[in-house]
Amino acid sequence: MNNKWGRLAVSAALAVVCIAAQASDYPSRPITLMHGFGAGGNADVVARIVGVKMQEGLKSPVLVEPKTGAGGTIASAAVAKAAPDGYTLIMLTGGHAVSAAYQKNLPYQPVKDFQMISLVSTFPFVIAVRADHPAKTLADLIAMAKREPGKLTFSSVGVGSTQHLVGELLGSASKTKFLHVPYRGGAAPVQAVLGGEVDMLVDSVTVTVGQVKAGKLRALAVTSAAPWPTLPGVPPVGDTLAGFEVLSWLGIAAPKGTPADVVDKLNKEIGRALVQPDTKRALEGVGSEPAPSTPAKMQALVESEIARWKKVIAEAGITPE
Repeated sequence: MNNKWGRLAVSAALAVVCIAAQASDYPSRPITLMHGFGAGGNADVVARIVGVKMQEGLKSPVLVEPKTGAGGTIASAAVAKAAPDGYTLIMLTGGHAVSAAYQKNLPYQPVKDFQMISLVSTFPFVIAVRADHPAKTLADLIAMAKREPGKLTFSSVGVGSTQHLVGELLGSASKTKFLHVPYRGGAAPVQAVLGGEVDMLVDSVTVTVGQVKAGKLRALAVTSAAPWPTLPGVPPVGDTLAGFEVLSWLGIAAPKGTPADVVDKLNKEIGRALVQPDTKRALEGVGSEPAPSTPAKMQALVESEIARWKKVIAEAGITPE
């Protein structure tokens, strides 16, 4: 019996030594940075901007891999089940907290199954219509919706996404109803509005600013409390609906159990990447503000956002799925 327990103790010690050795050599091969949305979407663009800078310091490729579907939950589930070795990461969006509040049976625990590493950026959403749409202002759009509740449509990157809930919240705050039309993310929601399939866009500045500046989309409002620098002259939703404000976020996480020194190294490299002037300009150019953080701060934000969206869903009378 003593020999048995002795062998087990030796095995455990060797495992710890092996993990420590792997962590000290980290990274020794390419890192996958996954996200759950389409190419060209906010998560994809920001992941590529930050990934390029991270690999300079890590001296190892950071490969961005979209794994689309179910409002980001497919990618989150894949990373939650991945080996906790620092080679599979995920760019989480504010939709991670929304899904936790909105969906009853997620295939993972939204906080317990992840090791948060660092926030990356914060950003608002844009309410926009096609340039030739009859609504010239958000007040016009709301008036149209009130005349025919449930007829005016809005796009999002998926059921249970932040964009979806912002559209529902807009309807609740304005005491009317918009009809939700989900897409798989990326540029698809924008193209749906440009093509006349959907009336209204609720999406990030990243995917809308180019079409707004090209005169193809008319931005009616931003969901930040004050006008957003990337879209000067576009009023906040709060100017029409007092107190309305939604700021979302992006952050990088790993599977739970990732070694502490790997987490620390990744946190430092993300922070280093985000303070580089060219990274800051690139993020600000697509409507995001850099927001590096500690792992603990990111976890606290995710927890508070889940609680916040649960309250929003309950107050708006939305039934979780």
